[in-house]
Amino acid sequence: MRALLFALPLLLANAEDPDSVPPPIKAMLDAAMDAGSESDVATIVKYAKAASPESAETVMKIASKWSEDRRQTARRRLREADFFDLVKARAELGGYVSSGNTENVGLTASVEIKREGLDWRHKLRFQADYQESLGQVTRERYLAAYEPNWKLGDRAYLYGAGQFESDRFSGFTERFSISAGAGYRAIKRPDMKLDLELGPAYRSTRLITDMTESNVAARGSLDFDWKLTRGITVRQNASAYVQSANSTIASKSALLARLIGPLSAQLSYTLQYESTPPAGRKTTDTTSRAALVLDF
Repeated sequence: MRALLFALPLLLANAEDPDSVPPPIKAMLDAAMDAGSESDVATIVKYAKAASPESAETVMKIASKWSEDRRQTARRRLREADFFDLVKARAELGGYVSSGNTENVGLTASVEIKREGLDWRHKLRFQADYQESLGQVTRERYLAAYEPNWKLGDRAYLYGAGQFESDRFSGFTERFSISAGAGYRAIKRPDMKLDLELGPAYRSTRLITDMTESNVAARGSLDFDWKLTRGITVRQNASAYVQSANSTIASKSALLARLIGPLSAQLSYTLQYESTPPAGRKTTDTTSRAALVLDF
């Protein structure tokens, strides 16, 4: 493809019919459309405008019709699909080595469920970390989160978010967080996507001392996926709750390598920051994990 694009001006020099699309452009355009590559189609349209202005309008019409047909086909598939046809899930099971408040080896498990509909997107996540050392529990963290998104267009959406956490080693037995705000898909490509969210939040925390704290907060998050190759994916998820009392930052960086079929190997690094931990506790916990991931 790249070699053909470099040779495009020379190939077009012999084009005699200004009302038709020159064969080199038509061949590359057809190949990009057959491959379903939006980025390649856009690149060919760009080069066609510069190299063959007389056929640029026709090329743009062909590309626009192809894009519109794809959108309509996708919308029709979403409208006609059964509820479970649009559900995707990911299960993760592995071990970790932790540093910070605990320095031991343990197990972790998580499940993520997502349903991408025509107007709504639903995301559900469960995670559990548990560890014992010499008969004593040294890490015990549980999380459940649900987030509905109402799509306003191709990129913008409104979100709601509810989350429950329990982590007595971070100083609380229960923490409930709710939030609502605006989201935007800043990058939308076949190989890369970036979602950004921002909105107000309310948090209620029951400390290990049995005291309860309730605070208004600001919530922000990002969700980044990048397919480096067909079998290698980089993911970065992060969220922050900023408030006058204890602020929280959670981050997960992951590298996935597909093994066979729906099974992948994952290396990840997570960070949990609590700005005001209990006396004797550190502000930051980090966890390195190696896990098997199953997509279904």
